[in-house]
Amino acid sequence: MNQIMQTDKTDRLAKIELANRLFFRLYQCANMLHKTGTRAVEAEGLTTQQWAVLGALSRPEAQDGMSVGDLARYLMVSRQNLSGLIGRMERDGHVASAPDGRDRRSRLITMTEHGHKVWNELAQPKIHDYYEQVLADFSINDIVHLLHYLLKMLGNMERVDLAGGAREPDADADLDAGTTGAASQQTTTD
Repeated sequence: MNQIMQTDKTDRLAKIELANRLFFRLYQCANMLHKTGTRAVEAEGLTTQQWAVLGALSRPEAQDGMSVGDLARYLMVSRQNLSGLIGRMERDGHVASAPDGRDRRSRLITMTEHGHKVWNELAQPKIHDYYEQVLADFSINDIVHLLHYLLKMLGNMERVDLAGGAREPDADADLDAGTTGAASQQTTTD
């Protein structure tokens, strides 16, 4: 019985160390996406955040526009962050906002003619080139598997978000808090 408990403890520690490395790599990937993705479309006056907004608005189901709330939920950002971004994009002529005819309290965001031109003719070819560069040594199978696992992780993160945050470790877990903290700090730079 003691050996089983020790194996469980070892497995949990290994999973925590791997999770730390995984989440740190995701953090690095997100930062590199912002840096290199923005560089790919900066000649069009876009950032990766603006790229995401235009991409969301370019979908067939959004051709009549999206409310700020729906757009924020789709992009998984706060309304406050999105409002500033939308303001800059309106100033640059990429999007327009108007009262939603169905709900006057809501604003409907649409892509302007200029925004469509920037998105379709200027940004898309550069974005596709960027994808090819970043995924150069990935097979279609690799991409499908990666997408599957990212969607699975995203679903779990959404559940954590709906529950109001990360849960506390189990009260009866037999882990030394100092050990897990050291493991997390140690693998952050791996």
